[in-house]
Amino acid sequence: MQNMLLLGFLGSLVAGMMTAVGALPVLMGKTPGRAFRDLALGFAAGVMLAASFFSLIIPALDAAGEHYANGAVPAAIVCLAILFGMGAIAFLNERLPHEHFTQGREGPAVASLRRVWLFVFAISIHNLPEGLAVGVGFGANGMEGGMPLALGIGLQNMPEGLAVAVALMGEGYSRWRAFGIATLTGLIEPLGGLFGASVVTLSQMLLPWGLAFAAGAMLYVISHEIIPETHRSGHQNKATLGLALGLVIMLFLDVWLG
Repeated sequence: MQNMLLLGFLGSLVAGMMTAVGALPVLMGKTPGRAFRDLALGFAAGVMLAASFFSLIIPALDAAGEHYANGAVPAAIVCLAILFGMGAIAFLNERLPHEHFTQGREGPAVASLRRVWLFVFAISIHNLPEGLAVGVGFGANGMEGGMPLALGIGLQNMPEGLAVAVALMGEGYSRWRAFGIATLTGLIEPLGGLFGASVVTLSQMLLPWGLAFAAGAMLYVISHEIIPETHRSGHQNKATLGLALGLVIMLFLDVWLG
């Protein structure tokens, strides 16, 4: 059990730190245009979409079939857990004050919070389900279950880190400060990873619930956050291309490494 917890924590930590790798170009004086950023974020959405189904939902159905009765029960469990996952992130999205780069402020109005922390809260809400998914993957099936997720989530964290840093620079923050905040947002993932690994290692009966819950949380982020963001500036064709590339690459990695 301790090995699974450690793997879940370290795997999600490495995936989260890829946010910093993605933000590195801002320290080198390079700020990619909006079209490239939308392409990269579309890639991130494709990775998350493939990971949700091939690394989480399908294993959840298999686990539910092993631990619960046959028939409609396994499918019902997975469907409920997906909805719970989406609902949990929607609840956080409504209750925590935060600010999106284009949509503006959401959640309760908190005038005392500095704008930079509203950005941090927004990305933290985004990154929590990603860390949760990696932790659940390692907790469920060790390296075989967690490695494809950690690699895929790490890849999709890179364009997110770049997007965060560039957006903060556009708000007047220095290159180093924007890089530091982008790095900070990735550190929520090991917390989610530790929690996810803990839950599924407590009881095998919780395994399908944990896998599908993590999938639902990521699906909410894809639909509510990433895809709308990539379609706001007229680059939806590039964003869709990025999504397709991300989906097939993550599918390949999941089959190859899993």
